Amino acid sequence: MLPLFIGGLGTGELVLIVIVLLLLFGGKKLPDLMRGAGRGIREFKDAMNNPIKDTPAEEAKEEETEEAKVEAKIESKPESK
Repeated sequence: MLPLFIGGLGTGELVLIVIVLLLLFGGKKLPDLMRGAGRGIREFKDAMNNPIKDTPAEEAKEEETEEAKVEAKIESKPESK
């Protein structure tokens, strides 16, 4: 068997894990558990890609830099008459 992951989980191991999960949680609960795990992973990825500003000072600093960029852009445009 070829390992699917770096840790060396093969097809037999994955089948065993699925059987144990079915025995522990049952067929009706398993889709809900997997759906919740998928949502959790998706939220984690989103949080890693879009970090939230921790403090109001960071938000204010970012707003100031954005305003400065807009003002610089406006000043650099030649006036058309």
